[in-house]
Amino acid sequence: MSEIKHEEMVAVLAKPGDKVMQDLTPSTADLLHMAVGVSGEAGELLDAVKKAAIYAKPIDRENVIEELGDLEFYIEGIRQNLGISREETLQANIKKLKVRYEGLKYSNQAAQERADKAGE
Repeated sequence: MSEIKHEEMVAVLAKPGDKVMQDLTPSTADLLHMAVGVSGEAGELLDAVKKAAIYAKPIDRENVIEELGDLEFYIEGIRQNLGISREETLQANIKKLKVRYEGLKYSNQAAQERADKAGE
């Protein structure tokens, strides 16, 4: 196979915006909106934590509460779109972490080995 420049590969492989729009349904547009919202709010939360951890500023608790609330909003929107309950989400997380951390004991080794992902 001949050499291809990265920009050429992107040009031929990237789905064109008009095709993306054509394929969107109201449901997938809503889901995209909610997922983009999660990403944006997670970035804002990260920035608040960065200021405390890196710049040694006091944590802005009110801002963290605001960003967590915004994350809850968008996450609930995703759950509603996909018909997933909050309880279902939490139970799946509990099940996963019980497998990953046997006896509910944290270790760096268990975190790295991720037993819940074995066989994937």
